[in-house]
Amino acid sequence: MDNQRLILFIVFSFSLLLLWEAWQDKHAPAPLATAPTTQGTPSASVPPPAQTSVAPPPAQASFAKGARALVETDVLRATIDAHGGDLREMQLLPYRETDDKTRVFTLFEDTQPQPYTAQSGLVGSGLPTHRSVFQLNPGTYRLAGGANQVTVPLVWVDPATGVRVEKTYVFKRGSYQVEVTTRVINGGTRPIELTPYFQLTRHGEAPRGSSFFLYTYTGPAFYTDAKKFQKVAFKDIAAGKAEFEKSADNGWVGMVQHHFVSAWLPQNGVKREYYTLTHDGLYSAGVKLIEGPLLPGQQKTVSVSLFAGPQEQALLENAAPGLDLSRDYGWLTPLAFPIFWALEKIERIVGNWGWAIIILTILIKFALYPLSAAGYKSMAKMKKLTPRLQQLKDNYGDDRAKLHQAMAEMYKTEKINPLGGCLPILIQIPVFIALYWVLLAAVEMRGAPWIGWITDLTAPDPWFILPIIMGITSVLQVKLNPQPMDPMQAKIMMIMPVAFTVMFVFFPAGLVLYWVVNNILSIAQQWMINKQVVDGGKPAASKA
Repeated sequence: MDNQRLILFIVFSFSLLLLWEAWQDKHAPAPLATAPTTQGTPSASVPPPAQTSVAPPPAQASFAKGARALVETDVLRATIDAHGGDLREMQLLPYRETDDKTRVFTLFEDTQPQPYTAQSGLVGSGLPTHRSVFQLNPGTYRLAGGANQVTVPLVWVDPATGVRVEKTYVFKRGSYQVEVTTRVINGGTRPIELTPYFQLTRHGEAPRGSSFFLYTYTGPAFYTDAKKFQKVAFKDIAAGKAEFEKSADNGWVGMVQHHFVSAWLPQNGVKREYYTLTHDGLYSAGVKLIEGPLLPGQQKTVSVSLFAGPQEQALLENAAPGLDLSRDYGWLTPLAFPIFWALEKIERIVGNWGWAIIILTILIKFALYPLSAAGYKSMAKMKKLTPRLQQLKDNYGDDRAKLHQAMAEMYKTEKINPLGGCLPILIQIPVFIALYWVLLAAVEMRGAPWIGWITDLTAPDPWFILPIIMGITSVLQVKLNPQPMDPMQAKIMMIMPVAFTVMFVFFPAGLVLYWVVNNILSIAQQWMINKQVVDGGKPAASKA
């Protein structure tokens, strides 16, 4: 197998893997029953009060609605409902929906068929949960004048026990973080175990506008210092097989989807339990904080931050340790982070993400030039030998043993290793796959134009121009390579660029742009080396 067939085979296999993951995600088995499933048994290393083994009540497919507060800041529009004191809706004003650019992107919503909300409450009998009704002054809450924050207070009182709970949302200018404070006043005669919980409840489908051809993870995620970033698939929760660290005194819980994440960020140092729930087709991932007993006459305030916004690198890094890992690059994370860092620096200079992709692709091509040159030289030498190899095949016919022996003697005489260029190309593949994931995950490019008809680098090319150019350049690459002697292999080599072209029609324009530029540079480099090896000419001074 020559080098070009090898790299095409690997890329094609990688694409099939993405399609398989997407199919698995879309066709995951549904839960066998609608009874609530709870996961998150307290660890013996962190002994909580006995009542913490009780989980918050499961989410309901239909959310009750009551008095509502509409909050507007410069970056978001949120809705808080008196039923549960939940954050029911969240619109991120700087962003638009993938499938409808006229609509503001909505992260949280309690409408059917795909609800997604942030909920909180207290575990224990006689305490308010996300199903309790709070007192709320309905209306619109806006940032006034030069104010830096706006607050929304809610109150719950139990006259029978004397317990009062005050829940307050604090929204800040220019921030996707919402501070949620819960003040509990024990006005009764008995101590209560103070165990506030915070959870995210979501449907199990991929976000609107998702492409079958571009699989990205959607689902709960947990982070602790010990276990780091842990993804928990919806199907594993439904099957009762979710695995994650259940007890710690640090970390966070979140819901991840393409380009966006929501996460409850408790302060470190407080003992906590992480858990998952499923009921009525909804999934909850949350955390319970073990605050201990609250004696009669005492009060305590618990403050937890909620991040609900884009997976912008700087925002995630500043919000909480490990939250930047929600921008998941998989096993290539160590390679992907510096690639994005370089891409971002270039964009700051040129002011356009499209040109930044082109420049970064050129720089990577220059950096890998010595490795790729070895592969192209091997292919050029093989192409030079193609007529002689064909003559050997004609001479020996179906005698495979003699044919292979004659070919080995020819390679030895000409000092050619037919697989000599494979290793350099294999070394490059992780770099290009890492760049693929960087471009796929970069929310910074959402809605970012390049030139002319490309108005959003994260959306497919509306006129299919880039995929067509990519297909043409792929065919040219195949033409520059030594042609397989097997007619069937030759046909497959010509069919693969066509298949890639069809597949890339559904890919984001930024990814296709990267592939086009890389193809053009590869063709130039391959042509120069062919000229040198096959025709005996001298290569140009360029290393492109």
